[in-house]
Amino acid sequence: MSSGPDSAAAAVADSERDYQAFIERNLKRNYVAHVFHGLLGQTGFRLVNAPTFLPAYVLLLSGSEFVVGLARSIQYLGMFLSPMIAANLIEHRRRVLPVGFLMGGLMRIQVLGLALAGLLLSPERAVQAICFFLFFFGFFTGMQGVIFNYLMSKVIPVERRGRLMGLRNALAGITAAVVAYLGGELLVENNLLGDGYAATFLLAFVLTSFGLAMLMFVREPQPPDVRPPSQLMDRFRELPALFREDRAYTYYFLCRALATMGRMATPFYIVFARDTIGLSGTNIGLLSTAFVAANSVSNLGWGVMADRTGYRAVFVFTLVLWIASVGAMVASDSLTGFTLAFVGIGAGMGGFQMAAQNMVLEFGSRADLPVRIAVANSAQEAVGAVGPLLGGLIAVFFSLDILFGVAIAFQIAAIALVLSRVDEPRHRTPRSG
Repeated sequence: MSSGPDSAAAAVADSERDYQAFIERNLKRNYVAHVFHGLLGQTGFRLVNAPTFLPAYVLLLSGSEFVVGLARSIQYLGMFLSPMIAANLIEHRRRVLPVGFLMGGLMRIQVLGLALAGLLLSPERAVQAICFFLFFFGFFTGMQGVIFNYLMSKVIPVERRGRLMGLRNALAGITAAVVAYLGGELLVENNLLGDGYAATFLLAFVLTSFGLAMLMFVREPQPPDVRPPSQLMDRFRELPALFREDRAYTYYFLCRALATMGRMATPFYIVFARDTIGLSGTNIGLLSTAFVAANSVSNLGWGVMADRTGYRAVFVFTLVLWIASVGAMVASDSLTGFTLAFVGIGAGMGGFQMAAQNMVLEFGSRADLPVRIAVANSAQEAVGAVGPLLGGLIAVFFSLDILFGVAIAFQIAAIALVLSRVDEPRHRTPRSG
């Protein structure tokens, strides 16, 4: 009977085989559960995160472009603060789904708060409450982003993630486009419940709650190796070593942060539309539909491309499309032109987000995956917190044209850096431990 290092290595190999076998046995079930989770959840959350409904609502209540940027900045501040907390909370756990249910539920309560603020409060108080709920919406979004990305990496093999993401985003896009149009045409235009925007957010709460329930059908594998529990501050002290050990990840981290600075302009696309073609409920519904449908349906193509070439190419192509579409928007003076531009912006932003979120899963070892996700997400949202606030100041003191130019400059810098410094991580040898 063998003993010592050989038997220990054999035991580790057996555990890894059992882990992979569990994934394969439950792949179809988990695949379907993730599709419906994304279909319902993303449909609702796109109504909150689209650069149409919420910015237009805050602008209507406050009358201030600066407050529009401030509201988004507060959301991204919450998203910046929480990812490392989430990573520290789950990286020693063999099952993370129970924590995901808790954080997902708390996230959805904030969407309900957005709706109730509009229905029950005066405009001034509603703006204050919206900022409060957006902060905690961002905080729990940041936690959920780490938890569910890590869960995705456990239950869906890397070579099948792109098509899954594309399929669920496309299905969500079809339903979200219909819901966005109806939200503008029926809810906002007719001021349903006395506040059409609040009614739209109430609908978002219902849809996302059903989406969370779909995860009850997920069967989560328990990995053979996890990190021992550690203090949050100890993990922060280990971050410099993480960056030194994987230079490609470090450059990816920087590229993602630079590209995210382009998001400083997104709350102001609808402000530019208001100044150029005017904003009726119908116009908001149409532009929201164009953005949401393209943001999601295009993911079918981006997902296939990612499975074939890796996410690096998707990262670059989607940023180029985003930049070109903003240029087309600036040159437009008709509803048709704006609609086509919002299609391009939606497709570019959707593909960029897919690439940014999934590329991180392919660096380094499995044991450190939660903290790598957390660090990359925190950097993105730190920039996201500063970006809209800076964008609001630029819009107020200079012009929207200058704001769009500054945002595009950051995106071009990200493209240059990823092309020169970041190799496709899928071509490197993966590490499981």
